[in-house]
Amino acid sequence: MKESRYIIASDGVRLRTAVFTHGSRGQGRGVCVLLTGQTEFIEKYEEVIGELCARGFSVAALDWRGQGGSARLLPNPLKAHIDDFAQYDDDLTSFMQQIVQPLSAKPPLALAHSMGAHILLRALHDRPMQFAAAVLSAPMLRAQTRGYPAWFARALTFVQARTGRKSAWVLGMDKRDPLTMEFSDQLVTSDRARYARAKALVTGHPELRLAGPTWGWLEAGYSSMNRVMAPGYAEAIPTPVLICGAGQDRIVDTQAEREFVKRLPHGTYLELRESEHEILMEADAIRQQFWKAFDEFVASTLPWEGRKIQERSE
Repeated sequence: MKESRYIIASDGVRLRTAVFTHGSRGQGRGVCVLLTGQTEFIEKYEEVIGELCARGFSVAALDWRGQGGSARLLPNPLKAHIDDFAQYDDDLTSFMQQIVQPLSAKPPLALAHSMGAHILLRALHDRPMQFAAAVLSAPMLRAQTRGYPAWFARALTFVQARTGRKSAWVLGMDKRDPLTMEFSDQLVTSDRARYARAKALVTGHPELRLAGPTWGWLEAGYSSMNRVMAPGYAEAIPTPVLICGAGQDRIVDTQAEREFVKRLPHGTYLELRESEHEILMEADAIRQQFWKAFDEFVASTLPWEGRKIQERSE
């Protein structure tokens, strides 16, 4: 059963949320908080939500400010923009307080992708008791610059953001409208059918789509990535975390994920060697590897899952 609701963040921004309940409210294995990546929206994850519900979880999801069905921040609704990633922190805090916490007394599990996984890491650091465990798909820790030296991309972003071009497109992003982009032009999945399904969703609901980021978004992203990758940051996250990296990722740097997980006190890593960036939108064989790792991690990590395992073995 799906329940959609709009909430208001503390700074007045309107956010779209949805809850998919498994059986009676409060029953099952608890709540899984689903946090999507940049440009994404709740409907894109209908298959994933169904798989989580089939595993006994209720699912709570939101559209971040500036994307999906939430309020857009610029006159051009195709631009992904933010001034500071602290604004995303506010989205998550408002979502947790208004939607997630009333659902269950158990601390929730989190499943997050890319930008959503990055924002989740900020929460795991700043509010460490909020989640029981977290599964991260291709977290945004260091950006791929696709042919440009990393120092040049960083310097260019800095200059553009500080010379009055914060709301301007990053180079080439105005050409990446999901309505017109062909499979051969995209960089996130090897699965044609799932890509076609996502494209059909934005064709039917074009108001949900985004093309790409502004210089302001990218500058805020670099600043936040520097913070999260700084010495001592990962080491201060006590929550059990499974990071799944994509071996063929062309959006974020998989090596950064390998480095980061080694610094986590309770970190586990799985690399899906054949996967492009969107692991959960990938081919069946890749997704099966992901779900196997997910199931094993959850069963061994959540306190109440451990008790169930013990009961079955007695």
